[in-house]
Amino acid sequence: MTKQTWGLNASLYDYYQAIAFREPDILKELRQATSQLPMANMQIAPEQGQFMALLVQLTGARKILEIGVFTGYSSLALALALPPQGRVLGCEISAEYAAIARQFWQKAGVSEKIDVLLGPAVTSLEQLLANGEQESFDLAFIDANKSDYDQYYELSLQLVRPGGLILIDNVLWYGKVADETVQDKATQSIRHLNAKLHQDPRISLCLVPIGDGLTLALKHHC
Repeated sequence: MTKQTWGLNASLYDYYQAIAFREPDILKELRQATSQLPMANMQIAPEQGQFMALLVQLTGARKILEIGVFTGYSSLALALALPPQGRVLGCEISAEYAAIARQFWQKAGVSEKIDVLLGPAVTSLEQLLANGEQESFDLAFIDANKSDYDQYYELSLQLVRPGGLILIDNVLWYGKVADETVQDKATQSIRHLNAKLHQDPRISLCLVPIGDGLTLALKHHC
């Protein structure tokens, strides 16, 4: 949830774009359309989408869980990286944003790869577990209500298979996590989860300073 990697100055970011970006035209079109919305800053940076797509290819993921779809940029980036039989299941609370996402998925020719569960994400995730979906996902991406991050993580840990990957967005939170004068609920929730992940024996951990900070948590086999 930031339109470019936080902390890079303008000239370095321009150079980065020029030599690193391979953004498909459909993703660029969606990014430009989203930029006109009041909550445009909720979209991930294009370099993060490209990085996550590479992770899909590296891990051979086939079944992906996304918590927080917004206008569908990350879903589309992931779906484009999947093989024909791959699937993305998104959780999104806004029917309006999901409708925008579906338009672009259809235009990109990947709508058959993506489904959306509308409603509060915690409820959707709990229903997936009740339906026997535990340890059935290869990869999960968390980018929704920050105050519920710990719940999303714990539920994702149950839904992702051993050896699967959980990606968590906004873990640097525009630098607020390092500023002790900032004590709002969202910031405290991210700080809490960051500290928990640092000590969590159930995962291998790497925090990548791309976008607004992206944590990679690899679920252990035992």
